[in-house]
Amino acid sequence: MFNLIIFGPPGSGKGTQSIKIAEKYGLIHISTGDIFRNEIRNKTEIGLKVKSITEKGELVPDELLIEILKSVMDKHKETKGFVFDGFPRTIVQAEDLDNLMKEEKSSISLVIALDVHEDELVTRLLNRAKETGRKDDTEEVIQNRLKVYHKQTKPLIEFYEKQNKFELVHGVGSIEDIFNELCEVIDS
Repeated sequence: MFNLIIFGPPGSGKGTQSIKIAEKYGLIHISTGDIFRNEIRNKTEIGLKVKSITEKGELVPDELLIEILKSVMDKHKETKGFVFDGFPRTIVQAEDLDNLMKEEKSSISLVIALDVHEDELVTRLLNRAKETGRKDDTEEVIQNRLKVYHKQTKPLIEFYEKQNKFELVHGVGSIEDIFNELCEVIDS
């Protein structure tokens, strides 16, 4: 089983690239963000909890994330593998994911981070807010999400480097150019 994590700061293109990778390699795409937005749209109990948390730019509790991931993974026992899009976001989540993978008799194969300069991220996110009407993409919330990313998610680089699973890909350029660079890393 091939299990890939794509991570990077908000607006780095994780979602777009994860979908393309899942399609090319026949993997199941798991985006906690998409799952949460769906729950919010459907006004489920989880959705209402998540909405109040994400509107402040904060992260959803780990137990809830792991529970949802396990549920999604259980529905796809026969898959070749998973692309985790934007998860884990903290060291604790990474450890929880490693434990979940062990329970499933699997492991994370590769972790790729998309590297994008902060000015570019803010521009992308503000444009996305205009195009999609996403209310969580205001300048203030974006700055908070970037602070949270640097404080909580960036340490994952060292965590996965120690496991010899980490690769960094420059996340600026055309979607196709970035995708091709990601595929080179995956295929090597």
